[in-house]
Amino acid sequence: MSPINTMKPSISVVIPAFNSEEIIPKLVDRLTAALALICQEYEIILVNDGSEDGSWRVIQDFSKSNSHIKGINLMRNYGQHNALLCGIRASKHEFVVTMDDDLQHPPEEIHLLIEKLSEGYDVVYGIPNKLVHAPWRNFSSKLTKFFLAKFLGMKRIKYMSAFRAFKSDIRRSFDQFDSPNVIIDALLTWGTDNFGLAMVEEEPRQTGRSNYNLFKLVKVAMIVLTGFSTVPLRFASIIGFILTIFGLSILVYVLIRTVSEGSVPGFPFLASIISIFSGAQLFSLGVFGEYLARIFHRSMNHPAYVIGESTDPSL
Repeated sequence: MSPINTMKPSISVVIPAFNSEEIIPKLVDRLTAALALICQEYEIILVNDGSEDGSWRVIQDFSKSNSHIKGINLMRNYGQHNALLCGIRASKHEFVVTMDDDLQHPPEEIHLLIEKLSEGYDVVYGIPNKLVHAPWRNFSSKLTKFFLAKFLGMKRIKYMSAFRAFKSDIRRSFDQFDSPNVIIDALLTWGTDNFGLAMVEEEPRQTGRSNYNLFKLVKVAMIVLTGFSTVPLRFASIIGFILTIFGLSILVYVLIRTVSEGSVPGFPFLASIISIFSGAQLFSLGVFGEYLARIFHRSMNHPAYVIGESTDPSL
């Protein structure tokens, strides 16, 4: 990766926007004020991800009045990570910062991520000092992100965050990626394993409520596990091997009892053994099915996103 500039950096901030009509003005005001203090040059790329309100109209208005702001309108809702991928590919500056549109990630904390990058990291995650969600959400989110980080091979960190900064040349590692199942954190691991953390303050949502719930967190986990990792396949192989050994042990036990006593009584025992092996087989088939589904979707050539229009003709 290229070394950090000693001068003020140039930064592209990429934000996926979904039903953010009310919060975008405040978000833009705080961003422009914060970036003006730490940047040589900057741009704010707002990707409208199929919003059902007037978000795109607000983005267009800001783009007309402020040359630093660029808007991209996707043809439908593709998902947060897909919208991020679109904005990241459109960015033009030395560093890329991604953040949510709800002001939970304070723009005033961006400098902490950039300062951490200057220590030699390629990617830096902004981890909140104190989580502001409900206890169940905090626990499930931390647990999910802990395991995902380990499965993705992020040895230096335990948790991931949507508030991240990275060197823009990492994009070269996923230039050719084109799949509907996008996880930005997984794509970043294709270009580096040099990850760092910066502790930041996280604010409560300014408006609305989070679109993420336990089901969506599990869905993201499944995409990571079956789309960017072979861990489930290895796990299924290990389960199969263990149960094979277990089955052989039962066979030896049955043969010994048959020779010594003439028979092995106990239908419940037999039924439980059959249930264990049947369950293991169905589990393995389910794992293979997930991988086949990913291959199927890739073979259909579904794009990660489609741009409907943009405020910048060059995008």
